[in-house]
Amino acid sequence: MRPLKNEETLLVFGKLKKYIGSNVRALLERSDGLYCFRLHNGRIYYVKEDIMKFAATLPRDNIVSLGVCFGKITKGGKFLLHITALDFLHPYCQNKIWIKESAEQNFMYGNHVYKSGLSRISENTPKYSGVVVLSSKDIPLGFGVAAKATAECRHADPMDIICFHQADIGEYVRNEEALI
Repeated sequence: MRPLKNEETLLVFGKLKKYIGSNVRALLERSDGLYCFRLHNGRIYYVKEDIMKFAATLPRDNIVSLGVCFGKITKGGKFLLHITALDFLHPYCQNKIWIKESAEQNFMYGNHVYKSGLSRISENTPKYSGVVVLSSKDIPLGFGVAAKATAECRHADPMDIICFHQADIGEYVRNEEALI
């Protein structure tokens, strides 16, 4: 378990900024203590500093996981967010998409969100920005990338893609072994 290098930090914070904007600082300096990001076995973990200091006394081989896995850095040098980061992205996310109940299952099977399944969208959502996908009852279902801006959504055809799928809570069942 080691601190992130500068280029890794830029990758992680760049991806988080896409979803939560300037609220990245709120993730690290919370009211319940200080948190940090650590790399272990190619995965980025979000962990409280007190726990991280305690874990530093353990041998690396004995640590399987520590804190919450936010994602992993691929061999190609990109950072991929895991669905386990959803609970931390949701409160700080600037752009949100609500989908109809009829489209929830389709999204949870890993499909994109179409205009026909869109219930509403945050005002001034830019094209290609990170969005959190919510049910009509404000339950976070996953996250993705906006395929169209808010203004474009109003005039889109029912079969146009509004949000590209990135991750959904159905992954807890589909990819159970890869989420650790």
